[in-house]
Amino acid sequence: MEQRDLRALADSGVLLTSRAVEAGWPRRRLTRALRGEGWTRLRQGAWAEPGREPDLVTHLRAVLLREPRLIVSHGSAAALWRIELPGNGRAAPLEFIDPRLTVRRPSSDVRVHRLPLSTGDVLERQGLRLTTPTRTLTDLLRRGPRDEAVVAVDSALTHRRVGHVRRAPLTRLDEITGALRSAERAQGSVRALSWLRLCDPRAGSPAETVARLRMYDAGLHPESQAELRTPDGRRRIVDFLFRAAGLGVEIEGYAYHGTRAAHRQDINRFNQLLRCPEIRSLLRFSAEDVFHRAAYMVEEIRATFAELAGDSK
Repeated sequence: MEQRDLRALADSGVLLTSRAVEAGWPRRRLTRALRGEGWTRLRQGAWAEPGREPDLVTHLRAVLLREPRLIVSHGSAAALWRIELPGNGRAAPLEFIDPRLTVRRPSSDVRVHRLPLSTGDVLERQGLRLTTPTRTLTDLLRRGPRDEAVVAVDSALTHRRVGHVRRAPLTRLDEITGALRSAERAQGSVRALSWLRLCDPRAGSPAETVARLRMYDAGLHPESQAELRTPDGRRRIVDFLFRAAGLGVEIEGYAYHGTRAAHRQDINRFNQLLRCPEIRSLLRFSAEDVFHRAAYMVEEIRATFAELAGDSK
């Protein structure tokens, strides 16, 4: 049997070895050819064509070519919609829903959820079938953990720049609420509705969302994205404001403000905020403080409260 060119057998840059064998390639010779031509092994029985840097879509397609009934969901769907999660960039399992409710786990790096799906819960994007933004968020809210779910909802509700791409809001809070209430008997729905009340579309980044949650957990309830005016009438926004105490809190960092130029603008904004009559003191915390030293952040806020209270006596 004449052997076909391997690239011609690939589907959107992904080749299943089973397809090559069906086309006449002997398995032993096939493996040598794939390695010799520079194909990248994605998983057992699936390879990415030479010159292609395997991205999330490529890895998802490698699974779906063998299991076409699956629907991309949860964290994987969030990534495709450019919905931020606290661990974006960190290795995570590929996630799918099997609407047939069968029990099968293709491999250790693939997570398959046995959940019902309606046709309205699924859309096509980049040649893959995946859950809609609203369904993706309700799945994350029902599953948890809380911080991940709230970060995802805050991200989806507002304009964000994710991976150097500016995207518009993907859904509305009332749509997520309605979807959860329409299936209140589903596991995790009651808890999900309680977590949804913690969401705030005014949040500007995952770090701001997690900072707000850490403050709430500590019994601190600031205003988010509070609007202020400088003495000359310029409008300024502070990430968090404890108005009664006159304490502002800003969350800073290159990772979430984009560029050094943007960081310089933030420093200028910091100086302008100090001129606002409502601000008696202003604290700044990095994203690393929020994610890895939250107790320090809370302690600094409380210590500043005490100092401000002493000054006012």
